[in-house]
Amino acid sequence: MDKKIIVKKESMPTFDTNTVAVKYIEYYPSGDIYEEDHITPELIETILREIPKGISIYLYLDPNGECDFMEVLSDGEWLSIGCSFDREGEFQNYYTYNADYESTSEEIEKFNYSDRTVWTTLESGGQSPIPKVEAITDMEAGVKAVEYFIHTGELYPGIDWACQL
Repeated sequence: MDKKIIVKKESMPTFDTNTVAVKYIEYYPSGDIYEEDHITPELIETILREIPKGISIYLYLDPNGECDFMEVLSDGEWLSIGCSFDREGEFQNYYTYNADYESTSEEIEKFNYSDRTVWTTLESGGQSPIPKVEAITDMEAGVKAVEYFIHTGELYPGIDWACQL
């Protein structure tokens, strides 16, 4: 899979924490759903607190929960954030990028999911294993990335991202 790396920036833009870009939230595996009217500052704070402990959640910019979303997966050690945007019928997919594991990219193609030097315990959509090159361990930066997306609907420039080509 070809990818383009988007390197983190040193300076962070400010954003309004009173603005909420996310319009629909799904927790997994519980199935809890929150529509726009129920996305409160308290719920946002709860989500941000849960990330370092472990979470599986989808945050949608679309009020119907169909497109333009961020998937957040954490097991307390690893954090994977994936984003999918539909830009006029062209899908763009981004995920957290961990340069420390770039050397494992060839091993990913062997699909040996028991190889813990390559794979995390996280599973996208509950079934697709996440490689370490697509996950981070810096929970503080990851929480900031999720908070930034919740409020702006954009990728956080303070972490490295990979764009699937």
